[in-house]
Amino acid sequence: GIGVRKDNYEAVKWYRKAAEQGFADAQSNLGVMYDKGEGVRQDKKEAVKWYRKAVEQGYADAQYNLGVKYANGEGVRQDKKEAVKWYRLAAEQGFAMAQYNLGVMYEKGRGVRQDTKEAVKWYRKAAEQGIAKAQYRLGIMYDGGIRVHKDDNEAVKWYLKAADQGHAEAQCNLGYKYNYGEGVRQDFNEAVKWYRKAADQGHADAQLNLGLMYSLGRGVRKDYNEAVKWFRKSAEQGNEIAKDSLRQLGY
Repeated sequence: GIGVRKDNYEAVKWYRKAAEQGFADAQSNLGVMYDKGEGVRQDKKEAVKWYRKAVEQGYADAQYNLGVKYANGEGVRQDKKEAVKWYRLAAEQGFAMAQYNLGVMYEKGRGVRQDTKEAVKWYRKAAEQGIAKAQYRLGIMYDGGIRVHKDDNEAVKWYLKAADQGHAEAQCNLGYKYNYGEGVRQDFNEAVKWYRKAADQGHADAQLNLGLMYSLGRGVRKDYNEAVKWFRKSAEQGNEIAKDSLRQLGY
C-alpha cells in the first residue's frame, strides 16, 4: 500500500464494497484477488464472475483477464475463440498485454485462423508500448522475413529493446547479430557482452556461444577453462552441440 501497511484482507473488503456499487475497476481488482488468492481463498470461478461484471462496462483489464481464463480453461470451460474475442476487445482499447496475447493467437492459429501478418501487427502495437516479449517476437519476424521483408537492422532494433529489459532470448540473438555482423557492425566484444547476459540467466544456447567465444578467443582472451565451464553449463541442459564441444576438448 501507499502510506499504509499492505493488507490484502482490507483491500478485498473495500474492493467488494466498491464492486457491489458497480465500480468496474473495483470489480476487476476483486477478480484479481480471487484469481491470485490474495486476501481471500483462491477461487477461479469467483474471479471470472467479477471479471464478467467489469467487462460489461468495457473495462480493458478485465477483458484481458477474462481472455486469459478462457485461454487456460481456469474457472470456465477452455475456449480459444472466446479468449480471442476478449483479447481483441482489450487490445483495441490499447491494453498492451492483450495486444501481445492476440499476436500469439494469430501466430499460432489458436482460436482464430493462423495469420502471421496479423500477428506482426499486434506484436508491433505491444512492442511500441514496451512489452519485451512482443519486441522479441517482432525481432524474430524481421530476422526470418516472416510475413515481413527480412530486415536485419529492424531485427537488431527490436532485439536490443527486449535485451535491455533482460529478455534472455533477445540477448542471445543480439549477441549472434554482433558476432556475425548482421544488421550491425561486427563486434566480438559486444557479442560476448550479450551472450554473457543471457548465459548468466541460464540460457543454454548463450552458454554454448559464450564457450565458443572463449575457445576461439573472440572478444575475450582465449581460455579453455572458461570455455569448458560454459560448455558444461549448456550440456547440463541437454545441448548436444555443447556435449560435442566438450568431447572435442577431451572432456
